[in-house]
Amino acid sequence: MRGWWRRQAVPLLLLGCLAILPFAGVGSNFALTLVSRGMILGMAAVSLSLLVGAGGLISLGHAAMLGVGAYTVAALDLAGRTDALVVFPAAMVAAGLFALVTGAVSLRTSGVYFIMITLAFGQMAYFTAASLSLLGGDDGYTLFGRTAWLGGHALENRRIFYFVCLGLLVVVWMMCSAVRDSRFGRVLRAAKENTTRTQALGFSPYPYRLMAYVFAGAITGLAGALLANAQEFVSPATLAWPRSGDLLFMVILGGAGQLYGGILGALAIVLLEEGLSHVMVYWKLLFGPLLVLSVLFLREGIAGGRLTIGRGRRRVAART
Repeated sequence: MRGWWRRQAVPLLLLGCLAILPFAGVGSNFALTLVSRGMILGMAAVSLSLLVGAGGLISLGHAAMLGVGAYTVAALDLAGRTDALVVFPAAMVAAGLFALVTGAVSLRTSGVYFIMITLAFGQMAYFTAASLSLLGGDDGYTLFGRTAWLGGHALENRRIFYFVCLGLLVVVWMMCSAVRDSRFGRVLRAAKENTTRTQALGFSPYPYRLMAYVFAGAITGLAGALLANAQEFVSPATLAWPRSGDLLFMVILGGAGQLYGGILGALAIVLLEEGLSHVMVYWKLLFGPLLVLSVLFLREGIAGGRLTIGRGRRRVAART
């Protein structure tokens, strides 16, 4: 048990800092909205980190599940169903079903073929959303209001919404950590390292990968529902492949080897986007070099860089 607390000290510290942030002079509506968006994208990044880190499944269609969750909120909003106990589970089920159907096909391939098929499914979802005239088509759909909670409008309060996002982020991180460290997760990691050896031991990687893909899709659908509420607007751009690239960038920058790396990467990207947009017009041009530098000098991401420094210090101490 003591070892578990030692291993999880950094993510727990990160989540603790997010919990006290609204009480530490960062309580403006804009700051709360910005960090809330980072935590929402962090949920999607954590689920993608589970696929990439444990399963070796690099998807360029992950944003499709984000968009399916967001559009489920929009469709229910149009139908007059806005209770969170209906909307959020429905978004998770819809995204999970999308992941089940597309994953059943995509996971029969591997490597670059898997990447391209997930990209194709993501683009299909994007063009489908753009053709939904009832939900605004290319122009998107503006929600009548945020999702209600037990008939009230607690989520309209930015601070309450912030802590809802934080609470769900903690739950998502804990669930993904439990999955990764379970017997199920060990089979996933074994299949990533050597598929043939895993099959020889009596485990078929396909159902394990499909279950992980559906699980990650459902989590991303929840993140999509929260993103729709944060923006109070849904557009096809949520499903586009550049958003999937952003999520993958968050995982790489934060560190695919650690689940909380997805949270670090998401917060870093969101804050960088906001900061750089005030400095220069073509701020996105800096993201390419940033990714290259992070791969060259932080090969295990921000989270992995911390671990590498710590190991280096221990080796120096041992030599002296």
